[in-house]
Amino acid sequence: MRALVLGSAAGGGVPQWNCGCRVCRLAWSGDKRVRPRTQASLALSVDGAKWVLLNASIDLRQQILATPALQPKGEGRLSPIAAVVLTNAEVDSSAGLLALRERQPLAIFGTHATLEAIGANRMFDAVDCAVAARRAIRLGETFEPAPGLKIELFAVPGKVPLWLEDGNVSLDDIGEGTVCVAAEAGGARLVYAPGCAHVTEDLDARVGKTDVLFFDGTLFADDEMIANGLGDKTGRRMGHMPVAGPGGTLEAFARHADVRRILIHINNSNPILIEGSPEEAKVKAAGWEVAFDGMEVSP
Repeated sequence: MRALVLGSAAGGGVPQWNCGCRVCRLAWSGDKRVRPRTQASLALSVDGAKWVLLNASIDLRQQILATPALQPKGEGRLSPIAAVVLTNAEVDSSAGLLALRERQPLAIFGTHATLEAIGANRMFDAVDCAVAARRAIRLGETFEPAPGLKIELFAVPGKVPLWLEDGNVSLDDIGEGTVCVAAEAGGARLVYAPGCAHVTEDLDARVGKTDVLFFDGTLFADDEMIANGLGDKTGRRMGHMPVAGPGGTLEAFARHADVRRILIHINNSNPILIEGSPEEAKVKAAGWEVAFDGMEVSP
């Protein structure tokens, strides 16, 4: 199995178009310590000919331009992208489907709740269901979006997409709204979890059995957005557990030192994006890597 990191940032990318936070200022100035990043997505393949996208970010066209493996080969319209697997209906995860509207045969997989949310938005009708079939997947069901690549969707705690929030928001829902991907091919295993409010026993057990974990690295500290004057929500309020601090990611997965652990979906405010920063040093000392666009992993 080959895994290509198409995008490693959270919503807005790095630098974010309207942001002058510390990390973005360095990125805007061309400081080599901060790599530009697009919004989070992985591409998986068994044979290098057919690829499955895990989420389709707004930056998908840019990501295809930067990834020769995803570019059409030969004459006519024929993309190596065979399928898209959605983990939720957030804008970050699904808006890129609109970049795939030129009648390219492919399959779009997701839970019933995710596909229902997308189906309720008429804009997504531009991606013709007769050509790009939508296939609802039950939690725990194993399916093959490409030959030899087995995928299972499993639930983790999360919330409804931001654009569907209405009044009081539950931050601990476990169901079809927020899921992770467990992928397996040729005996190699990978877990992709770009959004997670806290670690469940099920998730912890799955991580113990995998080779590579891509996990939610949105914020370093829970109050990071507030402390930097960028918003009024904590990371947990947004459905993301912090990397550091009590109950954070480093603490929660400390016992899985034998698993290759990579942080992804990283917000532009997160100081781990500054190479050589104390925060980056802390995650590396804990055995974690920081994903970057173009990174390739072979479990």
